[in-house]
Amino acid sequence: MPIVRCHTLLVKTERGFFMINSLNGRKVAVIGCGFVGSTTAYSLMQSKLFTDMVLIDVDTNRAEGEALDISHGIPYYSPMNIYAGTYEDLSDASIVIITAGANQKPGETRLDLVQKNVAIFKTIVPRIMEQGFDGIFLVVSNPVDILTQVVMELSGLPRERVMGSGTVLDSARLKYTLGHMLDVDPRHVHARIIGEHGDSELAVWSAANVSGIAINDFFRLRGIENATEIRASVEESVRNSAYEIIEKKRATYFGIAPSVTRICEAIVRDQKSIMTVSNYRTDVQGVPDVVMSLPAIVGSKGVEFPIPLQLSIDEAELLHSSAQTLKNTLNQIDFSPVSYTHLRAHET
Repeated sequence: MPIVRCHTLLVKTERGFFMINSLNGRKVAVIGCGFVGSTTAYSLMQSKLFTDMVLIDVDTNRAEGEALDISHGIPYYSPMNIYAGTYEDLSDASIVIITAGANQKPGETRLDLVQKNVAIFKTIVPRIMEQGFDGIFLVVSNPVDILTQVVMELSGLPRERVMGSGTVLDSARLKYTLGHMLDVDPRHVHARIIGEHGDSELAVWSAANVSGIAINDFFRLRGIENATEIRASVEESVRNSAYEIIEKKRATYFGIAPSVTRICEAIVRDQKSIMTVSNYRTDVQGVPDVVMSLPAIVGSKGVEFPIPLQLSIDEAELLHSSAQTLKNTLNQIDFSPVSYTHLRAHET
């Protein structure tokens, strides 16, 4: 495996002096090696997108064990350098994926996690930036929309280079459920979940279609007449999917791993894919300066262009409510520094 050398430049910013290193475009880092982090790392190994992957966890043995275990699959995929590392290894990473944080317990909402995970992020992000990291942050920990905005504030990076996994998984759940119900390949179902990745998320039924056929028309083609009632049931099922899985097996991780890999693919291959990642908007239905899951073009520069939505009146009202929920939560966050020596980061 060739070694990629970095050239370091010391620059002065409003936050002080930082080292800026040239990026290794084929290097990714995963912070947090619990269920989500380790499964994501395994999915990334299979993707052949990267040649280098560093795993970081407060439990060094866990990171070393996961790196070793995942590495044993390399002979069946593509050569890759996978290792447990430290924050110093992040200086030239092109993408840093954060999955570290407190677990979501049965009966607990994603927003209930906010104070615990904000405290953890206030120790993680500054340590990353101290290494001169100048790539793209991809936040997976919950509540992902809030924590994405927290990373924007703590890192000082351009907003387009900080995104969250958002409702990419929720949208996949919606497509899968509709495809199963309508007996059609879910890849031909074009439907999105937007808003908060959480209890206030909503489906954009007004734009949903199956290969260009409006969703209500496709319902009728399949002999389903009570489309409104069915849609409400499907949306509720998607919204509660995580709670159901957590109740049955304590955590969700197999669905989010390929979702994160798909986002990385759009970045590494500059695919200009339209995805419902957590991204910054100056205004969402009258709510200013909020990060939430809305469609945007994702490419090598990060979130490259926000995609406007034509919503029904009801959908616009629901999106406003979702944005206000996130804004109210963000206003309660304390951004004062904390000492990382008093915290232990665990996987979402």
